[in-house]
Amino acid sequence: MEKRYSEYTYEELRQEVAQLTEKARKAEQMGMVNEYAVHERKIIMAKSYMMNPADFSAGETYSLTGDPEHTFYIEYMNGVFAWGYRKNKLGQKVTAEEEEALPISMLGHKA
Repeated sequence: MEKRYSEYTYEELRQEVAQLTEKARKAEQMGMVNEYAVHERKIIMAKSYMMNPADFSAGETYSLTGDPEHTFYIEYMNGVFAWGYRKNKLGQKVTAEEEEALPISMLGHKA
């Protein structure tokens, strides 16, 4: 039975990210777009478990990695997920849903 990322040690997570990065690189080279996307999502999740959720606070806005047009406002934290909504440069909510969850590795510095 496979272990969950929450059960991995920091070193095991680091090794997992390295292996997934190599698999993603190979999938990209072979033009396997879907497989590449799966590996990228797994990398994001593994990296989230390498971070400290206490570094992120509800009521704060953070930049989004890979999305310079939006920021993310955290309403609350649940483990390695930040729940909240995206905002545009004018500070307006742009998330269609009431809220969404993002792994904390997708968040950058405080905006």
